[in-house]
Amino acid sequence: MFPYEGHLRLLRAKHAYSPSEIKEILHLATLNELEVIPLVQTFGHMEFVLKHEALAHLREVALFPNTLNPHKAESLALVGAMIDQVMALHPGARWLHIGCDEVYYLGEGEDSRQWLQQEPNTRAELCLSYMEAVASHVQARHPTTTPLVWDDMLRDIPEDQLSASRVPQLVEPVLWDYGADLDVHSKALLMEKYRKSGFSWLWAASAFKGATGASQALTPIEHHLRNHMQWLQVAGSVPADTLQGIVLTGWQRYDHFSVLCELLPVGIPSLAVCLQVLLHGGFAENVKARVENFLGTSSLEATDFRSERAGSFPGSDILNLITQVSLHLCSSVDALLERDRYVTGWFSPYHRRRKFIHPVMIQHIQPQAHSLLARWSVLVGELEAALQRVFYPDAVEEWLEENVRPSLRRLQALLQDLGEAAGPRPDSGQDP
Repeated sequence: MFPYEGHLRLLRAKHAYSPSEIKEILHLATLNELEVIPLVQTFGHMEFVLKHEALAHLREVALFPNTLNPHKAESLALVGAMIDQVMALHPGARWLHIGCDEVYYLGEGEDSRQWLQQEPNTRAELCLSYMEAVASHVQARHPTTTPLVWDDMLRDIPEDQLSASRVPQLVEPVLWDYGADLDVHSKALLMEKYRKSGFSWLWAASAFKGATGASQALTPIEHHLRNHMQWLQVAGSVPADTLQGIVLTGWQRYDHFSVLCELLPVGIPSLAVCLQVLLHGGFAENVKARVENFLGTSSLEATDFRSERAGSFPGSDILNLITQVSLHLCSSVDALLERDRYVTGWFSPYHRRRKFIHPVMIQHIQPQAHSLLARWSVLVGELEAALQRVFYPDAVEEWLEENVRPSLRRLQALLQDLGEAAGPRPDSGQDP
């Protein structure tokens, strides 16, 4: 979504923000007492860069576009150019997140294999030296900006090896865990290790949406509530000057090639719950009442985000319609096609392939199928219009294609087969 320029222009999404839109976003953030921290992937999760043929030669492993080859000077030049363009549109940013999580297959490329054969080179050293190079670029070009990194590539590196590198002086690690049952004690120990290694400040990272399924459509608020309660326990078990802050991640995809998970309007109630939990240190009845009041809803139960109970917050119409689709569309079509006694008994896949049906059964099946299709077509039309007011056309198309159209096609195919079965029988030449 960033409007990369020059030789990086190929990285732009079709609907990338314009520089003026970014300035407007930053202005609105300031007005609302929000501080923007840009994130640029620089090591792992580089699919949006390395999928392009012109940049594929910079992959760590030729077959996979997720990890950058840290040995090529061109890799660092590319990442440096990306960082400089992003920072040019975020003047005064106090932090810049440089990613560095899930650097899969690191050490498996040909350049890495040769490098690792030389003593005392290790995969951990390879990771640290590249992080140091990227962070040093940020420090040199943008001295008032501190780089943040996700911590997963650092977790298994021994304390003395971390201490011996310059990484603890250059970056602030963000410890992420999105589970509902994260291990509080091991997190506290990990924080202690990082502090002893020389990191001055640490961050935590939770999730308010995403992280519970690559194709998840509705946000399980209870999961994310528990995740934040656990992080509060972690925060309470370490010295007060340890945590700089907590990042509430809200995923939109698991990676660049995966499907969309919960859309932002669907995740807003969970975001409200999680923010209030962090603000008040728990989720007592009065906090729950505050959240419901903010959202304009009488209930936070997922099954209640329908019709007038969905709330009055921006996007609540989308939540209402997606809730109905997610809870009932597929199941209502399954009920007709797989459990209705007339369909399973008299218009099975065997009958449908042969376009063969007892004429009386058409009267039992066809009206039901037409009625179901009509009901869902109206609701899906409303949902499509609501989505188009918020999202770009390709996002609307993708979400409907993934979550709605397969069920509608099954109904349409049933009706088409019924129509053909009701037509003249080729063997008799007569109407049934």
